[in-house]
Amino acid sequence: QVQFVESGGGLVQPGGSLRLSCAASGFTFSMHGMNWYRQAPGKERELVASITVRGGITNYADSVKGRFTISRDNAKNTVYLQMNSLKVEDTALYYCKAPRLNSWGQGTQVTVSS
Repeated sequence: QVQFVESGGGLVQPGGSLRLSCAASGFTFSMHGMNWYRQAPGKERELVASITVRGGITNYADSVKGRFTISRDNAKNTVYLQMNSLKVEDTALYYCKAPRLNSWGQGTQVTVSS
């Protein structure tokens, strides 16, 4: 059974940082690219960042480029999202997902507010 468990969210002030983690299980993690998505209230879910199977290629939404960094540890079946210089508009529920698989986790809430 494919599972994703996101963690690391919380309340942070503008300009602060958070590191999200996503523990994956139920499939061969090292054979799948991974994505981070987010969904803000009243908005559609959007792709934030992606990483290839060995981490050699990463891509980012324009809105987070230069501030967020996606990485992975295949030995731990975990993908990370380091978020720096956070803005109020980064407030959302953040999810990880393997794009070729149909399962979603519960997400982790990130709230940026002063």
